Amino acid sequence: MHTDLASHLHTPACNILIEQLKACHENNAFAKFIGVCNTIDDQVVKCLKSERVARSAANRARARENQAKYKERLLRGEQAN
Repeated sequence: MHTDLASHLHTPACNILIEQLKACHENNAFAKFIGVCNTIDDQVVKCLKSERVARSAANRARARENQAKYKERLLRGEQAN
């Protein structure tokens, strides 16, 4: 099962792979069940994972910045007293 495959949520590279997977499923109504589309599906999974890893890294970096700003404000407030 994949995450939401809406085009506005993913990079252009992943969107191309997603469209190829959708086309494969449409063109191979029954053969998709025996693995005809598995190679494209594997590529989609890898692409979605790389997006998720990059998004997580960006979120962690943003959280570290926010924590540093908060600590700085907290220390300035304590020194003012």
